[in-house]
Amino acid sequence: MASAYNQSDGGRFGDTNIVGHEKCESYFLFRGETTLGEGFRTFLYFLGLAYCFIGLSAITARFFRSMENVVKQSRKVVEIDPNTNAEVIRYEKVWNYAIADISLLAFGTSFPQISLATIDAIQNIGNLYAGGMGPGTLVGSAAFDLFPIHAVCVVVPKAGELKKIADIGVWLVELFWSFWAYIWLYIILEVWTPNVITIWEALLTVLQYGLLLMHAYAQDKRWPYLSLPIPRTERPEEWVPGEVPSPTHQNNVYGEYSDSEIIQVGEENRNVVDIFSIHSNNVTGPVYQKVPVTDDAAESSNKHFHQEKDLHVLSLWKEQFVDALTLESLESRKLNNIHLRVARISWQLILAPWRLLFAFVPPYHFAHGWIAFIFSLLFISGIAYIVTKLTDIISCVTGINAYVIAFTALASGTSWPDLVASKIAAERQTTADSAIANITCSNSVNIYVGIGIPWLIDTAYNFFMYNEPLRIQNAAGLSFSLLVFFCTSIGCIAVLVLRRLTLKAELGGPRIWAWVTFVYLMLLWIIFVVLSSLRVSGII
Repeated sequence: MASAYNQSDGGRFGDTNIVGHEKCESYFLFRGETTLGEGFRTFLYFLGLAYCFIGLSAITARFFRSMENVVKQSRKVVEIDPNTNAEVIRYEKVWNYAIADISLLAFGTSFPQISLATIDAIQNIGNLYAGGMGPGTLVGSAAFDLFPIHAVCVVVPKAGELKKIADIGVWLVELFWSFWAYIWLYIILEVWTPNVITIWEALLTVLQYGLLLMHAYAQDKRWPYLSLPIPRTERPEEWVPGEVPSPTHQNNVYGEYSDSEIIQVGEENRNVVDIFSIHSNNVTGPVYQKVPVTDDAAESSNKHFHQEKDLHVLSLWKEQFVDALTLESLESRKLNNIHLRVARISWQLILAPWRLLFAFVPPYHFAHGWIAFIFSLLFISGIAYIVTKLTDIISCVTGINAYVIAFTALASGTSWPDLVASKIAAERQTTADSAIANITCSNSVNIYVGIGIPWLIDTAYNFFMYNEPLRIQNAAGLSFSLLVFFCTSIGCIAVLVLRRLTLKAELGGPRIWAWVTFVYLMLLWIIFVVLSSLRVSGII
């Protein structure tokens, strides 16, 4: 990929180019692109941007599956019973529920925005003025997370189905840190060192993510003096409920689960017990059972098991490539409507390059899902880099302020993983905890990590090379967007609290009230986008 820019750095953010005043010489792949009409070029680049967003949605499905397997991971603990001297085996979860929501789910789904902001910072390194693409996208993503994603999650449950937050204490902690993130950003932009970011401000921003993790864990464990004395209702034992296997997969013991989950416990064999308990109120301590097993039998069984499992994983990986090249499924062939079949084949043909590329991601059954998790993040970073290039060129060709593109089209597109993850959580989980936690935690991650790390990169370079801070070119526009976001977010939280008090749940409920909430939240988002766009365009 090649590109050549005929713009000053300031033209990328803060200054609005006027269409037709200067021909954009930037190109994406070939220099010959500059000979095309600007209208046609704009259409092609927006088409490429939309195709990248489709790719982000596709890789998110693999990312979410791999993350589920990571969270399901348990460790085997061997103890000696002091009374009988018998060997006791128990299994306990590796990941804490709250930490998984804040780190894996929120960080992973926010990775497109974080990657985009980091790439923007690296491209801008050595410049005394910060690039605006990253911060603009992250503030816009926060608005998209809070309003449209909340709106979708409210209407996802079936008619009459209610899903509420089980651990309201953890949610309040996450909500506090989410609001504080934007208050903190406003303080360092307008109060502490106006229009300037120092290395210490950037470092403090990043460190607050660690404080969020510790505070949420303390609340989850109900540590004295560090947690709110709010009881929680019963929460599901699994981070995500297990799927009921289809009859064709009943004999496939390796299908969806990790090593310790494939053991089926029947009535006749209660001497082997799996322990998968997070937030289970009826369990006060570690549960364990004596497991009479000989060393030779266990070693032979484990060796055979891992050999069979490795072969199965390779078979699944091969299936991924076969599926990627299959344009029509067996179900589609049974359709009588030829037009519908052609439409499905056409859509699969459009998706084929992405599906073939993502088939290189190892199956999530391997290494507890960690390899697939890392590969998914790498692909997300690559797509984010392409999105950054396309957005720069669109701003150059159209003359639209880069900040407006960042917190509208770019923010919405890069937030698709957040939308998909929250929607899946709202559908599959019995409570609203992870669906809503992903929203509030993603907003915190966007500031503490997504803005903090890029600013830390640029401020550290400027500090050691020039002994200068990092200047924010359009701090007033960014601060105005933060104020509008803060005011509209109060309206969003207010309606969630009202639903909690009246309907006893944040998500679902009667369809009419669910759709009323949907429309209300979408209106709040439109208000944010319109006011912020008018401000950075100099109209208000």
